[in-house]
Amino acid sequence: MLNLQSHVSLKPYNTFGIDANARYWVEISHEEDLRTLLQLTEFIDQPKLVLGGGSNVLLRHDFSGLVVKINIQGIEAVREDDTHVYLTAGAGVSWHELVQFCVKQGYAGMENLSLIPGTVGAAPMQNIGAYGVELEQIFESLTAVHIRTGERKTFTHADCGFGYRESVFKRELKGQYIITGVTFQLNKQPTFHTRYGAIQETLVEMGVTDDTLSIKAISEAVIRIRRSKLPDPAQIGNAGSFFKNPEIPKAQFDALKTEFPDLPGYPMGDDVVKIPAGWLIEQAGWKGYRSGDAGVHSKQALVLVNYGNATGDDILALAKQIQESVQAKFGVTITPEVNVI
Repeated sequence: MLNLQSHVSLKPYNTFGIDANARYWVEISHEEDLRTLLQLTEFIDQPKLVLGGGSNVLLRHDFSGLVVKINIQGIEAVREDDTHVYLTAGAGVSWHELVQFCVKQGYAGMENLSLIPGTVGAAPMQNIGAYGVELEQIFESLTAVHIRTGERKTFTHADCGFGYRESVFKRELKGQYIITGVTFQLNKQPTFHTRYGAIQETLVEMGVTDDTLSIKAISEAVIRIRRSKLPDPAQIGNAGSFFKNPEIPKAQFDALKTEFPDLPGYPMGDDVVKIPAGWLIEQAGWKGYRSGDAGVHSKQALVLVNYGNATGDDILALAKQIQESVQAKFGVTITPEVNVI
């Protein structure tokens, strides 16, 4: 049964803690209810904002239409073969809850993605990734409902057009579908990814050896690293990494490396190098910066924070200043991965 409400505060539902209101609000726990909602004549032409965990959104003002909070639950192993287990999760499941479920069951592939905020439904839209692993590497398919027609559709890996923090749902199909469930292909035998970031160093600190290495150990290492660097949204409003790590031509990277010898880089093939946006921002002098209640986190320059009463426009203005500063110093464009509403 639909429980439609009006004039609901969105402050508890976005991790930046921006104070904004929804004209209409509904929480959806079943796909059938979503399809019913989308056929209600009074809402067909209303603008719609879909929220999962609210961890990748920056609200600039009140939302004048319908906010749909997706809370579809459930985790189920739907099939398996000799090498893989296929697991389907509802779009409203906490991403970290799903990762921990897989680690406990011994299903490998998600462990490097531990403690990423948000929900399962948002993960393929963003093609989330961390510490050398991206969602597309474990993605099998998803189900989604068309906002205009209410038609249910299955999207395969090829249908989703994944790129770095990109998918078809952020481009040509933006605003057209609401994801209701995702199926993942997980491995029965793990392939460990320990070379990215501080994972190897942290494993050593934890006393983990090659003989005792496991997906549980990697998950715990990633959790330890993230907690040491990233602020808890319950304490300081933030959306995690605000900017994407830029990818630049190798020739440009080599030229920058001559001028800035400490510049880190990760070869991506095709003469492209990915460089950490956080390093660029820190070198441009922004780490720990604060203006009013909008600031840059003191431990991780990639994270913009709301110290209490910053508006979405305050955060966005700071982001634009940082972009201009990095462009002026390095000639590199950094772009937000957070969805600005």
